[in-house]
Amino acid sequence: MTRVVSIYLPDLPTDRIRRADPSIPPEQAIAVIARSGSKRWVSAADAAARKAGVHVGMPAAKAQALFRGLMLVDADPAMDAAALQRITLWALTLYSPIVAVDGIDGIVMDTEGADHLQGGELAMVTKIANQFLAKKLTPRVAIADTWGAAHACARAISRETVIVPSGETVRAVEKLPISLLRLPGKVVSDLRTLGFQTIGELANTPRAPLTLRFGPEIGRRLDQMFGRVSEPIDPIRTAELIEVSRAFAEPIGAAETIDKYVGRLVANLIEELQKRGLGVRRADLIVEKVDGTRQAIRAGTVKPVRNVAWLTKLFRDRTEKIEPGFGIEKLTLVAVMAEPLEERQKSSSLVDEEVKDVTPLIDIYGNRGQRVYRVAPVASDVPERSVQRISPAADPVEVTWVSHWRRPVRLLARPELIEAIALLPDRPPVSITWRGKRRKVKRADGPERIFGEWWQRDAEMEAVRDYFVIEDEAGERLWVFRSGDGIDPETGSHRWYCHGIFA
Repeated sequence: MTRVVSIYLPDLPTDRIRRADPSIPPEQAIAVIARSGSKRWVSAADAAARKAGVHVGMPAAKAQALFRGLMLVDADPAMDAAALQRITLWALTLYSPIVAVDGIDGIVMDTEGADHLQGGELAMVTKIANQFLAKKLTPRVAIADTWGAAHACARAISRETVIVPSGETVRAVEKLPISLLRLPGKVVSDLRTLGFQTIGELANTPRAPLTLRFGPEIGRRLDQMFGRVSEPIDPIRTAELIEVSRAFAEPIGAAETIDKYVGRLVANLIEELQKRGLGVRRADLIVEKVDGTRQAIRAGTVKPVRNVAWLTKLFRDRTEKIEPGFGIEKLTLVAVMAEPLEERQKSSSLVDEEVKDVTPLIDIYGNRGQRVYRVAPVASDVPERSVQRISPAADPVEVTWVSHWRRPVRLLARPELIEAIALLPDRPPVSITWRGKRRKVKRADGPERIFGEWWQRDAEMEAVRDYFVIEDEAGERLWVFRSGDGIDPETGSHRWYCHGIFA
């Protein structure tokens, strides 16, 4: 079932200003001022300005008098629109094949076929919110059954994310104000004059009198919100995106026919990429059906490629998920991510390549929604900071681990608290209790002292850990440590932890 994500960016103008000028202090309050003749009013205000009492629609002079330290910036709708388009294109490469601009302050996308790549809906909306925050953008993310419901819920919430369960649209929107129904401002004002305040009140009113007075727009928006009428999302497209398409005079629906035309589109796309010296990293197949709905399939590669056979296989492995319905009238293949690619000449066709290319296997797992990565060393003495996840096809990392001490083959995601009996300050434990099981220590080696990184955090100025390799009676070897030097409580709590398992 199709699910729609709406990303509302309430502070887009002020966020854009901060991104353009990183020297603006985080505590500085900003208000954006719009003009119409001699009138000047606040068209946007950041969180700091709103906290001081500044709100949208307030006269600029009153806002400035209310808060003397307020930074006033002239509104630039064209710059805001350009910024929103750039953000939408960035979202297109990350989340879904069907992404579009939603008004002047939002993004909408169809997540069908893409949510499994993000780990499910909860993980997806959380990841979206976190990635937007990392870009210094303030998001409100909602997912629902329809564009209208997701749009309204994203603008109604005060928290970062909300998930409307499938089939719960009516209950989720019935108490929301009618201003979130995407109606013209004049219609909303007239409806309020008549006493309508919420979407539920409007939905429960007979349709005929409303249509007679206001036309069909109210009914259309209500039907779209509740899923009675489809509302296709027209994906964002720019001149930089390379795409090829095929329209059909007679709708197609057979799996063999779909596969045949997908293969032809892939060949056409590769031809266009070759002319520009590019290879595809991520491509979307957009399926437009007779009933006006769209379905999309995304295929990605870990490295840029121009291999017709391989890209065709990646799509054909997933074309069985296409539901043609009453028929498909158009197929479009878009290279949403393309990178420079130079042809590599083999030394000889008679000699096998010394280096085996595993990227096809990585591509297969990646397109199934599996997370594929390599572990690379980081210059840090703290064990959990000494590794990082990198792309499986990334260039070799020059940094190597420097240590004369053995390290466990499995490092736990975070140290786990254990109970230990040991003599202070530097004796290994004679027994431990970990995960409810008591273990008698048969052999031990250590301590290896690791100091905190005071340049990372002030709290680590005096922090130390004493690590031991211990072996229990069953022969299992663990990596445990005591927090602190065993004497000075300033160096740690003196509690014991298990941090790794040896082979």
